[in-house]
Amino acid sequence: MRRIRALGGVYLRGLAMGAADAVPGVSGGTIALITGIYERLIAAITAVDPDRLRRIVRGIRAEDRPDAVAALRELDTAFLAALGGGILTAVVSVLRLVSLLLEIAPVATYGFFFGLIGASAAVLYGEVSLATRGRQLAAIAGVGIAFALSGYAATALGSSLPIIFVAGAVAVTAMVLPGVSGSLLLLMLGQYDYMSTTLSRFTDGLVAAARGNGTDTLTETAPTIAVFLVGGVVGLFTVAHAVRWALTNYREATLAFLVSLIVGALRAPVEQTGIELSEAGRVWTPGAIAVFALVAVAGAAVVVGIDRLAGGISVGDESDG
Repeated sequence: MRRIRALGGVYLRGLAMGAADAVPGVSGGTIALITGIYERLIAAITAVDPDRLRRIVRGIRAEDRPDAVAALRELDTAFLAALGGGILTAVVSVLRLVSLLLEIAPVATYGFFFGLIGASAAVLYGEVSLATRGRQLAAIAGVGIAFALSGYAATALGSSLPIIFVAGAVAVTAMVLPGVSGSLLLLMLGQYDYMSTTLSRFTDGLVAAARGNGTDTLTETAPTIAVFLVGGVVGLFTVAHAVRWALTNYREATLAFLVSLIVGALRAPVEQTGIELSEAGRVWTPGAIAVFALVAVAGAAVVVGIDRLAGGISVGDESDG
C-alpha cells in the first residue's frame, strides 16, 4: 500500500511536469526540481542504454529472467512508468486546450507564450556567468541560432516525417534541463501548433476507433505520432546524454548557450502570431498589440511565481566550462 501511494505521488508529479512541458517557456525539468524528483529522473533517464535494453529483451527466456528483472530495477521502471503516465495524461489534456486556443485566440495565446519565454530567460540568466570570452561567444551563438531558426522554421521547414523525428529528439532535452522547455524547442522549430493539432486528432481517432466509428483519422495521424516518439527515444541516447556531458564538462558555457537559445526563441511566438493574422486577412493593430502585451505580463508572472516556489532555479553539476 505504501508503494502504491508513493507511485501515486509520482503520477501527480508527472501531471504537473506534463502540464508545464505542454506550454512553451516552462520546463517540466523545473517542476521535477521543485517537487524533489529531478535527481532521480536524471539517474533513471541516463540509466537507459542498449545493454540494459538487451538484457530486458533476453528475459523472454526463463534462464535470463532474473537478469532482466534486475535490469528493469536498474532503470527504475516503476518510477518512469508512473511519471510517464502522468506526463502523458497532462500533455494530451493541455495540448487539446492549447490547440483550441491557437485556433480561436492566437494573439492572446502566443502573447502568453511570449511572457513565459521572456521571464524564463530573465530568471535563468541570473544563473549564467559570461565572464569569459568563450561563454560570451556561446551566448551570442545561442541567440543567433534560435533567432534565425525561429524565423526560418515557421515558414520553410514544413512538417515532414524527418523533421518530426528531429523535433522529437530535440524536445526530449527538456527532461534533463530545468528551464528549457520541450514545447519551446518545438515552437522554435515551427512544429508546436502542428504537433498540438495532430495529437488532438490522434486521441480523437482512438476514441472513434474504440466506438467502431472508423479509423481514418487514426491512420492519418499515427505515423506522425510514432515518428515523434521514436525521435524522442533516440534523443534519450543522443541529445539528452550529450547535454548532460556538456553540463558536466563545460557547465557555464553550456548554460550560456542554452539560456541564450531561450532569448533568441522570443522571435517564435511573435513570428507565428503574425502568420496566423496574415492568414486571416488581418494585420497588427493597437488593440492586438495591447492584448499580446497584457497576456505576456500574465505569462511572465507565472514563471516568476514558479521561480520563487523553487527558491531559484539552478541547473547542472558544479563543474566549470
